[in-house]
Amino acid sequence: MYLHLIAKNFLTYGVRGLWGKVLAGFLLLAPPLCAEEMTVLAVGDSLVQGFGLPEADGFVPQMQAWLRDRGAEVTIINAGVSGDTTAGGAARVDWGLTPGVDAMIVALGANDMLRGIDPDASRANLSRVLAVAREKEVDVLLIGLRAPGNLGADFKAEFDAIYPGLAEEYGVMLAPDFFAGLEGVAAADLPFYFQPDRLHPNADGVARIVEGLGPHLLALIAAD
Repeated sequence: MYLHLIAKNFLTYGVRGLWGKVLAGFLLLAPPLCAEEMTVLAVGDSLVQGFGLPEADGFVPQMQAWLRDRGAEVTIINAGVSGDTTAGGAARVDWGLTPGVDAMIVALGANDMLRGIDPDASRANLSRVLAVAREKEVDVLLIGLRAPGNLGADFKAEFDAIYPGLAEEYGVMLAPDFFAGLEGVAAADLPFYFQPDRLHPNADGVARIVEGLGPHLLALIAAD
């Protein structure tokens, strides 16, 4: 139930209209997307891997289709591993960032939160991921999460601070909320965007998530 509760929190904490306007303005002013095809590595857990969905309905295929529909010549490699933690991401980032990778999406931390892992440990693991990307000169879109209040005020404050803090430290782009695309959905309607486990989005939920995150990835591609 925790990820379902997280989604409800995005009604309060999601990306607001002002940020959307700023991002839209950036995209309008940015140079045309590169003609050469880019390869983006998507590192994450089951939310990226597409758990419980036909392959075509998962996060990576839907995001790739969304980007291509908007003129971006991009191939996204699905490096999502169901059940993965930030420690797993830190352990495999070296071999995942092959010379052919131009940019990377990092969407990890949900399982750390569900397991109550010390936010300092999660932060250290994500820092390792970003350090490797910087060493290999790969641009990154860091996708954040927000902990639900029922995990305790201290845990929530420490966990929520991980993503903006690391984005500032490493100078990478930040999408504050993985579930920002569900902002504005009435709480009573949220179950219609999740699978029966109430943990993973269904195809319609993924589509809304892609709509929320897609502009951030377009900005990353334009900046590369």
